[in-house]
Amino acid sequence: MTIKKDNIDKRLGLIPIVWMVFMLSVGYGYLKLPVEFIMLSSATVAGLVACYQGYSWKNIIDTIVGKLSTILPANFILILVGAMIGSWMAGGTIPALVYYGLQLISPDFILVTAFLVTAAVSLCTGTSWGSASTIGVALMGIAGVMGAPLPAVAGAVVSGAYFGDKLSPLSDSTNMAAIVTETPLYEHVRHMLWTTIPSAIVACVVFLFIGFQLDAVEATSDKVTDMLLTLDSLYSLNVLVFLPPILVLFGALKKWPTVPVMLFASLLGVFNAIAFQGFDIKSAVDAMMTGFKVAMFGLETELNADVVKLVQRGGMAGMMKITLFAFCAFAFASVTSLSGGLDLIMEKLAKRIQSVGALICSTMATTLTVQTITSEAKLPLLVTSELLGGVYKKFGLSRKNLSRTIEDAGTVTEPLMPWTLAGLFMASTLGVATLDYLPWAIVNYVAMIFAAIWGFTGIGIAPISDDEPTEKKPEQAAEVADAAAAK
Repeated sequence: MTIKKDNIDKRLGLIPIVWMVFMLSVGYGYLKLPVEFIMLSSATVAGLVACYQGYSWKNIIDTIVGKLSTILPANFILILVGAMIGSWMAGGTIPALVYYGLQLISPDFILVTAFLVTAAVSLCTGTSWGSASTIGVALMGIAGVMGAPLPAVAGAVVSGAYFGDKLSPLSDSTNMAAIVTETPLYEHVRHMLWTTIPSAIVACVVFLFIGFQLDAVEATSDKVTDMLLTLDSLYSLNVLVFLPPILVLFGALKKWPTVPVMLFASLLGVFNAIAFQGFDIKSAVDAMMTGFKVAMFGLETELNADVVKLVQRGGMAGMMKITLFAFCAFAFASVTSLSGGLDLIMEKLAKRIQSVGALICSTMATTLTVQTITSEAKLPLLVTSELLGGVYKKFGLSRKNLSRTIEDAGTVTEPLMPWTLAGLFMASTLGVATLDYLPWAIVNYVAMIFAAIWGFTGIGIAPISDDEPTEKKPEQAAEVADAAAAK
């Protein structure tokens, strides 16, 4: 039997949404339950509501499978990101980028250099936390010796860390934003340039102006020296280790298929690990599969702690937690969509949104609200995408506008909130309170200003394209399932 959505009470579909909000507030905020469990419990409630509305189990499971099938290619890319990081660590690519990046530090331009160096490392590694806790800590040490204002330097580090994280194809949050909006990864990254580059230019101008006012003194940092010496002793740094990122960059410019490019770049990292770094094939492959470990060096002496933080990461297995989150979250989203709750909320929102600018601002407000309540970075990407994705179609806008906006308001604003994990991490790692470095984390909030400006002016707003992926409506999925059962 096919259930027509016109014949069901969509208000019942609000029950699983209310349950999710309750579980996030109490279960996640107070009891510290895993967010994956909260998503599954919410999906169970949504399934019970759908059954009460008359949907069969086959309707429900087919809807879930149909939704998950749309994100499988993106999840494969996410897994390959882990493979690239692990193999590039073993092959010396990322350590070489850090090694030469650190040597660009100039005491005359400490603020802008802190921003640019951290941004470069984060862009190459895809991790804002890793960049801040390694290069960022080294830069804070240099700033302390120079007598530079630590809140400003910390803000520059946070800006650079999240600038690189936001634009890096190796970043889990960047991949997640592309996944939840069903936007091709490199299209998403390219479209973010509209808001991210102007905010970076503003940051550079401010950092240069403030830097000229400082009476910085020439200084060296033991942290930087130790890192350079350790990296130089562990790795054979030559020009060939830069081939993997060059391949990825060239493939992105040429619009080659993402998965083959990432796979070849990962295998090239394995080759570099064997050919130049002296690892055996098992260690090199293990780094790609499960992540690079400093134990693979086979050294008896203890390594520099900052170097250990930097290189011990990556691996395909390391991305499984994010993949699990995506599967649990999309199970909830698909069944909730089937029961009509999301449609009801979207209809209410659509009536209030009368312009593209208002839509962009509503997207940012929704993302910030969910992030403020949940103190979680990835969930707001999913919730906002599910709530407002249909409104973007109504306005004839490409979903990459949505993917860009949820990153402008979600990913980069998390470290500006003292109660979030990112805010606590940055404050404790850099030794500066969140609210003290907040005004200087320019990239993290100025992008929202440009997003609003482009929304109201139409600049940088992409219309929907003919090849934009469209998703079957839940009632269509149910009809297909019933037709298949009839055969």
